[in-house]
Amino acid sequence: MTSNQPNEQNLNIDLRDLVCGMKTSEQSKHHTMFEGKPYYFCSAGCCTKFLKSPSTYLHPETQKEIPVVAGSIYTCPMHPEVIQDHPGSCPKCGMALEAMIPDLDEEESPELIDFLKRFWYSLPLTLIVFVLAMFGHQLHLLEMSQQSWVEFLLATPVVLWAGLPFFVQGWNSIINRSPNMWTLISAGTGTAYIYSAVATIAPEIFPQSFISMGRVSVYFEASVVIISLTLLGQILELKARSKTSAAIKSLLGLAPKQARIIHSDGIEEDIDLNDVVVGDILRIRPGEKVPVDGVVVSGSSSVDESMLTGEPIPVTKSTGDALIGATMNASGALIMRAEKVGSATVLSQVIQMVALAQRSKAPMQRMADQVSSYFVVSVVSIAVLTFFIWGFFGPNPSWVFGLINAVSVMIIACPCALGLATPMSIMVATGKAATQGILFRDAQAIENLKKVDTLIVDKTGTLTEGHPTFVEAIGINNVSNLEVLRIAASIDQASEHPLAAAIVTAAKKQNLVLDKVENFQSQTGIGVQGQIESQMISLGNTAFMNQLGISIEALQLKAEFYRENGASSIYLAIDHELKGLLVVNDAIKSTTSEALKRLKASGLKIVMATGDGLTTAKAIGLQLGIDEVYGEYKPADKLALVKKFQEEGLIVAMAGDGINDAPALAQADIGIAMGTGTDVAMNSAQITLVKGDLRGIATAINISHQTVNNMKQNLLFSLFYNAVGITIAAGVFYPITGVLLSPMIAALAMSLSSVSVIGNALRLQFTKSQA
Repeated sequence: MTSNQPNEQNLNIDLRDLVCGMKTSEQSKHHTMFEGKPYYFCSAGCCTKFLKSPSTYLHPETQKEIPVVAGSIYTCPMHPEVIQDHPGSCPKCGMALEAMIPDLDEEESPELIDFLKRFWYSLPLTLIVFVLAMFGHQLHLLEMSQQSWVEFLLATPVVLWAGLPFFVQGWNSIINRSPNMWTLISAGTGTAYIYSAVATIAPEIFPQSFISMGRVSVYFEASVVIISLTLLGQILELKARSKTSAAIKSLLGLAPKQARIIHSDGIEEDIDLNDVVVGDILRIRPGEKVPVDGVVVSGSSSVDESMLTGEPIPVTKSTGDALIGATMNASGALIMRAEKVGSATVLSQVIQMVALAQRSKAPMQRMADQVSSYFVVSVVSIAVLTFFIWGFFGPNPSWVFGLINAVSVMIIACPCALGLATPMSIMVATGKAATQGILFRDAQAIENLKKVDTLIVDKTGTLTEGHPTFVEAIGINNVSNLEVLRIAASIDQASEHPLAAAIVTAAKKQNLVLDKVENFQSQTGIGVQGQIESQMISLGNTAFMNQLGISIEALQLKAEFYRENGASSIYLAIDHELKGLLVVNDAIKSTTSEALKRLKASGLKIVMATGDGLTTAKAIGLQLGIDEVYGEYKPADKLALVKKFQEEGLIVAMAGDGINDAPALAQADIGIAMGTGTDVAMNSAQITLVKGDLRGIATAINISHQTVNNMKQNLLFSLFYNAVGITIAAGVFYPITGVLLSPMIAALAMSLSSVSVIGNALRLQFTKSQA
């Protein structure tokens, strides 16, 4: 996103640690120069990380392109910058990595299967240890010293086998200097187990005050119950996290598994979809899905494209028409030529955009990251402080109380819920938006869209259908109407503009022979020039003619008449002399009026900026009730308009579909591209409306509001939970209530906190997103 105050923005970047996000100053002794620019850091470690890979921190969005292959790339839900080509654990937080694009054939993750096995195999031992610890002295089955040995023997496989992944991850967190939830869990359970093991094997080394009911108090039950509850929490969390990828799985499920190829000898056979290559001739029978993107070479049928456009009415397809993979052929038979396969298809691009957006970080996450970076160290400090305060000042056995309360502090203060607070909301929101034809490029777009107060829209292809129809050609100065059409169509053959396509189509329908054009030049958005048989042909709007110094007075009144009725008038000049006028009409989309009413109702200022003539633009603007209208705008003018509004302090969104909109889309705080437009526009935007329907903007804004509110709820819950949980676990309220928090209860609360955050994020799937 580009700021309207570049100097200030650059200053903020220079004085913010790009690695950890902390604010620094020019007085920091940790600084470096890169590409002639100074960067300041909070510590030597952050400076070293930056120097190892500057692009990782300067341009994180460009790192590691995702191949659209299910189950091929794995990343961390909390730290999307962690990417590898195999499953495993995140080196930063220890969380299980998950596939960026899930595999439809894989029902459960390997880690979930492993945790289930460890949980069920160790649960009987955990229950026996728990019953012995709670009721053994009442049942009198064993002497208390013998009971300690029995608990030790039963607890050891639970701690050392069932809890092994936690200790491995805890050790890795220390090696990687990235303390996390596993640091706390492994330290807490390990401390309780080692203390109890020593108390069982060598009770004589403990002072008399540690002896209770004939033995030194042991806490094997705390270790095993915490491990079992943590396993259960991880199982619940992994199951809940799997639901956040439901949107991508549903998109993956749209594609057919096979395609029917027609070989050059006429023999047909069904082949795997992955074996289709560009140029293959494929048959699509009634009721079958279109296998890949391509074009109809013969046949006619109705195709249901609702999976892409959301429109339930089938579209008639015949020779020459484009087909999109995964759409449904209704009744007729079609033969197509494959033009885009694999990751190049529209469906694959949609899946990749959703996957990228789901794994990007929201600006709000920076706060959580900064808190988490100090969280574990603070918790360990509080636990140590709790141990000594209880040991020196608590009631007997004071050091036992100190140990148990310190363990409770470390167990309940799991940063997992805080780390998952925003990523889970983003994953669910982007998936939900994708099913409604709205593709967010990244989390920043979701969070910032709700701040937009001004929307600039293009006309052609955005407000209108983008499929103009030719109305009339008018010739003057001894040039016939048909000749005007023929010459205009000849030069427009190389133009990408929808108006040009309408003129070329009209000429071909009248079987006009088009000439070869040399030295073609395009002034994007206003006109084109080229040579036909040594004559210089100029075709464009009023601004283009004025730029060339060509008088349009002879046809100006007629042009204005058409423009006042919403049509576009295009002048034709030969050797800098006006020779004709072409009229093209582009119908307003049936959904545009409703969309603009919804957007204005949400408080947005609506502005239209178009390359069409000002009169035409005003006629359309008046009809649609648009606040401000700007006509005959070049790409540079649209870019300047966006900057002007930004300098006035407005948060600007730009919606467009053409190459001429790309600079403004990139400059805007939020760029919104029509999915029916050009690739350049979509690549320049943060949001793509697959349907090309402006109503999607209102829906996207609503999703943005819901998602940001959901993230705030998750963050507030996580921070409140940890603040209260640590306070209770440390025994602060013991003098008032006489109640302490058992480490087992702390473990249960820790697990449920993460599940509750994920559950709250999943609510987004069921909330109404229509504004």
